[in-house]
Amino acid sequence: MLKGKVLVAQGGGPTAVINQSLVGVVLEARKFAQVEKIYGALHGVRGIVNEDLLDLTQETVANLEAVAKTPSSALGSTRDKPDRDYCNKIFETVKAHGISWFFYIGGNDSSDTVRIVSEMAQSQNYPLRCVHIPKTIDNDLMENDHTPGFPSAARFVSQAFIGANLDNRSLPGVYLGVIMGRHAGFLTAAAAYGRKLPEDGPHLVYLPERTFSLDKFLADVKATQEKFGRCVIAVSEGIHDETGEPIAVKLAETVEKDAHGNVQLSGTGALADLLTEEIKTKLGIKRVRGDTLGYLQRSFAGVVSDVDQKEAREVGEKAVQFAMFGSSDGTVTIKRVGNYAVDYQLMPLTAVAAKTRVMPDEFISAEGNDVTPAFIEYLRPLIGSDSPDPAQLRTSGSRVAKILKK
Repeated sequence: MLKGKVLVAQGGGPTAVINQSLVGVVLEARKFAQVEKIYGALHGVRGIVNEDLLDLTQETVANLEAVAKTPSSALGSTRDKPDRDYCNKIFETVKAHGISWFFYIGGNDSSDTVRIVSEMAQSQNYPLRCVHIPKTIDNDLMENDHTPGFPSAARFVSQAFIGANLDNRSLPGVYLGVIMGRHAGFLTAAAAYGRKLPEDGPHLVYLPERTFSLDKFLADVKATQEKFGRCVIAVSEGIHDETGEPIAVKLAETVEKDAHGNVQLSGTGALADLLTEEIKTKLGIKRVRGDTLGYLQRSFAGVVSDVDQKEAREVGEKAVQFAMFGSSDGTVTIKRVGNYAVDYQLMPLTAVAAKTRVMPDEFISAEGNDVTPAFIEYLRPLIGSDSPDPAQLRTSGSRVAKILKK
């Protein structure tokens, strides 16, 4: 049986529930006598390399529970994408501090980091149990029905578009919102969840799983505008043409890139501006507005899914249980059972590491500009309780006869 210290870290973009997973690890690890200390790395793997570690062993339960309900990464995060040399430095810190269990909460890049560190420990016969804990609002981890962080972000996007639709219904025009999702369109698709009536927006939904044609897009907008007198559009930041080139790059005169060389798709608001300008100039529609939801999607307080909070806590707890009672490294995965329950399984790190899951075909309309009822049913139990239920005047069709003919 292993004995020693626990090390936990958070990586990638923060979410509304990532701290539930952190607290799940800390409180569950305290139950095991073989755990001597529980360390948290500040700013993810960068903190491990720099030995910026916090001793969480004596953190009060009351404060941990308060932190669990707080969005964003309590330990801080990082966008560092470790290679083998970087992981070797992680492993050196692990050995120096007598770490026996390593838990990393993050997405597919984080799972790949865990995989490399796990392989290093095995090659050197160092007793280390490594477990990846899923987290991403993109919902793009293989082997998972869904990932912690996505339901709350989806709830925010859904409610944002409920509001945008109501606003647009009052003062008709074209509204376009750009939503996070470089390769997977789950979060953008969530914009359609709040639709109640056939005329409700978003009327058009564009996902990175389908090729985006600017000409077809403009034709769709024109047809919708003519049918309803208005048009609400949800667009994924990752939409691309038939060659795979992002539309944000195709339309822009200059592009920005992040530290990893990835093109900034929606961080600047450029895609929304470019598409709205196309609508104005090509269709001649004057009232056109575009928004980029940006960071608001990730850690917005007040719209957190209760299902998401519960499951985010449980994947942290299950990670510790798999590590303490099992004999294999791996990644915790969420499997849907019945209608609605989940089962947690430990899968090999190679099944998730550096891979991307995308929206299945049955969730996307045949026209490629909307979602299907199957996606709405998939999302329904994840959104959580108390979702808004907008209404309108029932006498709206009972017009009073005009007296003055003008």
